Amino acid sequence: MKLKRQTLAGGLGLARLVGLGALAIALVIKIVDPHLLESLQLRTFDVYQTIKPRQQSEPLPVTIVDIDEKSLAAFGQWPWPRTLVADLVSKMMSGGAAAVAFDILFPEPDRLSPARFAKGVTGLSPATREELLGKPDNDVILAKELSRGRVVLGQSGLSSAATGEPRTPLMQTPVATIGGNPAPYLPAYSGLLPNLDILEKAAAGRGLFSMRNEFDGIVRRVPLVSSIEGQLHPGLAVELLRVATGQNAFAIKSNAAGIVSVVVGGIEVPTDRNGRIWINYSAHYPARFVSVAQILAGELPTGRLAGHLILVGTSAVGLGDLRATPLTGAMPGVEIHAQLLETILTKSWLERPQYAPGAEIVATVGLSLLMVGLMPVLGAIRALSLGALLAAITIAAGWYMFSSYRLLFDTLYPLGTSFAVFLAMTFVEYRKEERNRQSIRNAFSRYLDPAMVEQLALQPERLSLGGETRELTILFSDVRGFTKISESYRDDPQGLTSLMNRFLTPISRAIIESRGTIDKYMGDAVMAFWNAPLDDPDHAANACSASLEIVRRLASLNAERSAARRSASRSSSRAGIRLRVSAAISSVDIG
Repeated sequence: MKLKRQTLAGGLGLARLVGLGALAIALVIKIVDPHLLESLQLRTFDVYQTIKPRQQSEPLPVTIVDIDEKSLAAFGQWPWPRTLVADLVSKMMSGGAAAVAFDILFPEPDRLSPARFAKGVTGLSPATREELLGKPDNDVILAKELSRGRVVLGQSGLSSAATGEPRTPLMQTPVATIGGNPAPYLPAYSGLLPNLDILEKAAAGRGLFSMRNEFDGIVRRVPLVSSIEGQLHPGLAVELLRVATGQNAFAIKSNAAGIVSVVVGGIEVPTDRNGRIWINYSAHYPARFVSVAQILAGELPTGRLAGHLILVGTSAVGLGDLRATPLTGAMPGVEIHAQLLETILTKSWLERPQYAPGAEIVATVGLSLLMVGLMPVLGAIRALSLGALLAAITIAAGWYMFSSYRLLFDTLYPLGTSFAVFLAMTFVEYRKEERNRQSIRNAFSRYLDPAMVEQLALQPERLSLGGETRELTILFSDVRGFTKISESYRDDPQGLTSLMNRFLTPISRAIIESRGTIDKYMGDAVMAFWNAPLDDPDHAANACSASLEIVRRLASLNAERSAARRSASRSSSRAGIRLRVSAAISSVDIG
């Protein structure tokens, strides 16, 4: 039993060592955090949002004024004359809009302004040309309209600094920083693509509508603030809220770990360390959209825009502003800004706490160590059942944190790691069992029937190293007159060896085929027993059958040798040798 315990302890130690090794590798991968691991994590969060998207609030706090296919059909291809845009702004503000933001750029002068048109077209009469040159510039008209209301113009960040003619310094929204300089943690752009200076100065605010997708092309997190040329610039949604609430500035809170939150319009919005917010998406909601054509045609119901935050953008496929989101299908970029605004206004943002990675590592280590400790004791099936229970609890906990508190925890990594530990330990145990079975096959294949060897290999516990007491039937067999036979082969030892092999082979087969176990060979003698190591209720009868079969096969062997001697037509001192056996069978209790 001591040997058995040592073997078992050694096997358990190796399996646990391999399990701990798999856990260590998984922790290193977590620290490195490759894209594949991050992708799986983000997909987990996507599943949460797909199952439980944000419920659309009523009444609608945000309205999208959409340059849709209907509008393009009514007013021609984009860009439209700025006078038409000015008319749109006027109608939106007169309709009671709280504030308006453009998810559109106006970086160049309007080519359809009368003066520019007159200079660019040939064949005009002098009177017509003079009349056109005397009319007001379209950009001036739009600037005047912008200055009358709370309008925010969109800007775009550039990956490289703009080149060309010198321009006026960037206009910056006032910002208060609390807790240190947040710039090193914020998304940075090398340059900025602004609107015309006359429009920038007329607008009440300016905000970035640039959104950087995740590496897989999906928009999940949007920066509320970005850094451009050392200046802090708010996102379009932040600036729209600031202007709508009449605030002079917004604030950024940070600590040694990065950005903590952004405060705007009296709402403190928690962010990740890079100033990004997880958008809590709702399903696509057509009622959120109003066509520009409806507004300009005066077809919009009275009060539809009253008190709303307005985002002007496009859903037209030809204008190419569609983005992938965690929910099914692409979504216009302007709708993503609307979703961000609604997330902030309803305070329903998603959060991934700064302690989340640490909590996930603790859960990973806990689940894996539990598997390492219990699997060798419980066995693979029970350990797998326990693992399934723990997996269900972990998944339920992750879902509960999301559905109840909108917190994002990755449950896939702890479960995947603990399952990898289980597989690694299972493989070690499997290899150990395979080696044990092979050693049993090697040890008994020469002495037992193949079927009995396979039974022992499949049920090695039937071998008891400590011994046991049972009744055995034992057979002893030897060749009569073996000494005299040996002397006749004095000059031909190889012949004697060949003769004994021909003799022992059929005897051994007869014993094995009758479920006997060959204990040993002693020269010409054979010792065998029945009812061990496997149970044999008919051991006595089987031993007797083996004895009779030995006699029969020996007779057949002697007949073959006689025929061979006659065909050789020679005689020798050993030509007449006939093999005869003496056998004794007894049943005894062996302890």
